[in-house]
Amino acid sequence: MKSLKETISWIGTLATAVALSVLISAFVFQPTKVLGSSMEPTLQNNEYIFISKLPHTLKSEPDYGDIVIIDSRIDRTRTVKDDIVESPFFNLVTGHTDHDTWVKRVIGKPGDVLEFRDHKVYRNGTALNEPYLKETMNYSTNQKITVPADHIFVMGDNRNYSKDSRMIGSIPLDHVLGKMVIK
Repeated sequence: MKSLKETISWIGTLATAVALSVLISAFVFQPTKVLGSSMEPTLQNNEYIFISKLPHTLKSEPDYGDIVIIDSRIDRTRTVKDDIVESPFFNLVTGHTDHDTWVKRVIGKPGDVLEFRDHKVYRNGTALNEPYLKETMNYSTNQKITVPADHIFVMGDNRNYSKDSRMIGSIPLDHVLGKMVIK
């Protein structure tokens, strides 16, 4: 009888640990692997970073220059179920690697007017000082983009080899999954 109680106790402890792990990684803090070279030289391919998911959970807007993790599937609505199912625990169990989450830098916030000219990014008429860039940006369209309400505009630091808001558009704030806190 004692061993049955111990077994049930262990199962309960294990279930609690798994539940806490899922909740913490879905809503508070999680490790993330950088896939690709779009954030070089700041972040390297296969480098691990830690992100705070509290800004996403608390629905706060990131700051200029923040490195954020986004869900690039901007044509769909995100739900709490997505946060849980896409947690590292479930990815570990299923062996799934999520190529829909991208690591990028915040360049524009709601209402900002962005221009790409002379191989530079201009925000509200002022050229950005971006010492973190890998090389001069080849993208110059002389076009103006206004970041919509409840969206941000993100770009990779390796501008010439980055899929980012220039390709998919501005990112809804509910698709910003977290902010890098530890490299």
